[in-house]
Amino acid sequence: MHISADIVMDIDSIQKTERLQEKMSLLEIRKLTFCTGKKEILDDLSMTIEAGEVHALLGTNGTGKSTLAYLVMGCEGYVPTSGDMVFDGQRINDLTIYERAQLGITLAWQEPVRFEGISVRDYLTLQHKGSDASQYLEMVGLSPELYLGRMVDRCLSGGERKRIELASVLALHPRLAVLDEPDSGIDMLSTQDIINVITLFRQNGSSVLLITHREEIALIADKASQVCQGRIVCSGNPANVAEYYKSRKCLVCDGEVCTYV
Repeated sequence: MHISADIVMDIDSIQKTERLQEKMSLLEIRKLTFCTGKKEILDDLSMTIEAGEVHALLGTNGTGKSTLAYLVMGCEGYVPTSGDMVFDGQRINDLTIYERAQLGITLAWQEPVRFEGISVRDYLTLQHKGSDASQYLEMVGLSPELYLGRMVDRCLSGGERKRIELASVLALHPRLAVLDEPDSGIDMLSTQDIINVITLFRQNGSSVLLITHREEIALIADKASQVCQGRIVCSGNPANVAEYYKSRKCLVCDGEVCTYV
């Protein structure tokens, strides 16, 4: 049987396209700059997150970590001054927070939002009505019997709200979960708690942008980057990045101590 050259070329083109798609990053941040007033928060920042990758972003207070999270999620008032954010090949700069959520991007806030008049059960099943909310509470170490009927309000401690927030993100089965300092707060989650949650995201096939200021948390990741004054100054193996981060002399970013490596 003779196969025409045109068919062979078409097959070759399809295979090349498939190989390119396999190599395509889930999230690409290209030369991202964000200014508020005259203050530059992010400065020409570039990084990538692969499908299924856990990428830790290390930095002290004031480096722009949370700003990056809000830009990726598309929170109100957070529009890049310049640069691009590309999710699964689609530029998302101009998409609303709802449209990005529809693509599979979600954010666990550093300070979880309180809801008045909604139970934990309803909060965890907002996306999938009728689903079993118990499993998600168990995943974050909370008893369904004690928490499903409680309200998501100020009666919950900071640690309880943080765990419920993470449970809600797990329930969404996101393609990209942005976790903004899940280890912060007075009633913080332990390193083992974070490892357990990250393991669950991995099992679900989610990519994770794990924002933290603790080097031991970064060691959980597949890859890590350090941000200083809105720029990536170090990126690669988490142990190497954590070691470089530990060598810094600043507790709060002064934009002068860290150099590119």
